[in-house]
Amino acid sequence: MVVEISGVPLHLAHPDELPVRWVGQEEVMRQLLAAWLVVDEQDLPMNPRLLGKPGVGKTTLAYAAARRLGREVYILQATVDTRPEDLLVTPVIEGEARLRYVASPLVTAMLRGGIAIVDEGNRMSEKSWASLAPLLDNRRYVESIVAGIKIKAHPMFRLVATMNDDASTFDLPEYIHSRLQPQILVDFPERDEEFAILKENLPFSDEALLTYVTDFLQQAHAADERYTVRDGINIARFVCKLERVDELPVRRQDALRLSILQILGEEALRYAPGL
Repeated sequence: MVVEISGVPLHLAHPDELPVRWVGQEEVMRQLLAAWLVVDEQDLPMNPRLLGKPGVGKTTLAYAAARRLGREVYILQATVDTRPEDLLVTPVIEGEARLRYVASPLVTAMLRGGIAIVDEGNRMSEKSWASLAPLLDNRRYVESIVAGIKIKAHPMFRLVATMNDDASTFDLPEYIHSRLQPQILVDFPERDEEFAILKENLPFSDEALLTYVTDFLQQAHAADERYTVRDGINIARFVCKLERVDELPVRRQDALRLSILQILGEEALRYAPGL
């Protein structure tokens, strides 16, 4: 799809389609939806950030919330190499002496009234965040220096940033920090929620395996380990595969030990009784 802004044709991105469903932790879902709500014509939506350990489901939560509202979702993966033009408009050479301007997923969401997820936002530099500053306050626009245009956000546009609370990230500058509010903490799920998440992602697994992995994760959480439900999904999935390789059949205990060892390392075996 192509739209024209101030005489400049912009080629739009396609929305993301993910087969995910949010299970449990309805309180954080409620907080996210509340942040996006507009309660009066004088009001504006907020730009929340979801903070938590890698693998706790921050992106899944953001996507599921957007789909719950029936909106198009556009995910922009932030990295240390993300440039302002990557966030806004990128020029692409098309034919001889011709440029084609391609809108980022974020700008596409702005124009179509969709929801943009800036994934792992605190891996992005201050220079890149600075290009979004006017979008995150009551101005709600961005300026593309490359294309020479100002792009205003659709009234239905919403934004959320996910951020990992680990050491491999940038500290947000204060003027961005104050624009990305509220901060919503996504923590480890409770036991029944964790089991439900495993079952949702591994419908082909037996309950005994899911119960064992859930217990393993809960013991690790109690010891303040950073193992997440994503790790549990990978452990159980690998066990299922190991057990179904016809040429190399293995016992459940051996498959579990190998899976935990290769996914999390030997130190994780302390939380795996019977192995």
